[in-house]
Amino acid sequence: MNNLKERDKAVNWHPYTQMKTARDAVPIVKGKGVYLYDDDGKKYIDAVSSWWVTLHGHAHPYIAECVFQQLNTLEQVIFAGFTHEPAVRLSENLLKLLPENQKKVFYTDNGSTAVEAALKMCIQYAYNTGKEKTKILAFKNAYHGDTFGAMSVSGRSVWTKPFGSMLFEVVFIDTPNAENIESLKLQVGDLAEETACFIYEPLVQGAAGMLMYEAEYLDELMKFCRSREILMIQDEVFTGFGRTGKLFAANHLTEIPDIMCFSKGLTGGTMPMGITTCSEQIFNAFLSDDKYKTLFHGHSFTANPLACTAALASMELLLKEETLAAIKRISREHSEFAGILSKHPDVENVRQTGTILAFEYKTDQNTSYFNHIGKVLYDEFLQRGIIMRPLGNVMYLVPPYCITTEELNFIYQNILEVLETFESQRSFPIHAADRT
Repeated sequence: MNNLKERDKAVNWHPYTQMKTARDAVPIVKGKGVYLYDDDGKKYIDAVSSWWVTLHGHAHPYIAECVFQQLNTLEQVIFAGFTHEPAVRLSENLLKLLPENQKKVFYTDNGSTAVEAALKMCIQYAYNTGKEKTKILAFKNAYHGDTFGAMSVSGRSVWTKPFGSMLFEVVFIDTPNAENIESLKLQVGDLAEETACFIYEPLVQGAAGMLMYEAEYLDELMKFCRSREILMIQDEVFTGFGRTGKLFAANHLTEIPDIMCFSKGLTGGTMPMGITTCSEQIFNAFLSDDKYKTLFHGHSFTANPLACTAALASMELLLKEETLAAIKRISREHSEFAGILSKHPDVENVRQTGTILAFEYKTDQNTSYFNHIGKVLYDEFLQRGIIMRPLGNVMYLVPPYCITTEELNFIYQNILEVLETFESQRSFPIHAADRT
């Protein structure tokens, strides 16, 4: 059995995939820059940065060389009782870029575990300081990961339904705007004495369909939470490292969180890593002669030297003038294309924040992750050599920063061609499998 598709089918279970009806996985054998290449030699523009992680393009030679050198020096060491240069340097460099109250770094494996650590910090902070605070606030439509704590603070949906009785209670509130900000403050105020923390995705709720909201009203809500001594967890797993047009979504805000979570673009998409940062106030609540006030949390690959090295190299590339200029250029070109899309009769709810552009194809169904048109659009763009992973009828672009204007224009042009070819969802060739 030499066919990679068939070998894959025989042994692998893919994420977010109904394996009975799914088409064969596309065998990718090589990546270079913005392109991925399959086993037939066909190339695809990775317009979604391989689940939003690839910042600088695939197989970046500088990151690869740094990891290679580290691999020949130190590949792994337990991080309980030991430390190493890449972890110390990464923490030093990252904290310099974050809000000034972020003072300590806790390493984990991915975005979900970064969130798990943050939630445990907040709940145990209350416990360690003798306070009866167990409630958690989160936004409706939130997505913070797939582990049980992260699922609990994510919006309830068909994704979480099988586990509903096992998820802990969370108070879900609307994202803030001019109309609801005062009522939100009243709602939060009524719960403040019992509330340990408020967790939120700043400015963009990614998995919910790239839902966007304004920094001004998030600032106001954060300020109110601060006044009521509610700890704030800012989940920058998706929005961090330039995605919103600035280094972090935090740079759009005047208020600052107590805890921040990072992953995805952290290593430039090279390998898994999660980070949770916190204030001195949080950290100090765990300092005690009582060993039971320790944060009993950790992972086998916590602060893995290879992942730390990849993150250092990625951050170095991110801070280069040419990368920052590329982020501005992509943001500007997205904005111009958003203006064109907004006038198209088959498109609605065009929205953009920095390098993130999203819009919805009008269909006879509600906007939903399960809108059958998503599979058809996915296949259509794949045939055109573009990897886009629609969230149902929500299409979005989150390209690597190395993408050129010509490559962006190729994507834009193909989007317009698809819109013209299929004037409405009734024109799409819907197959039975696409309805599931």
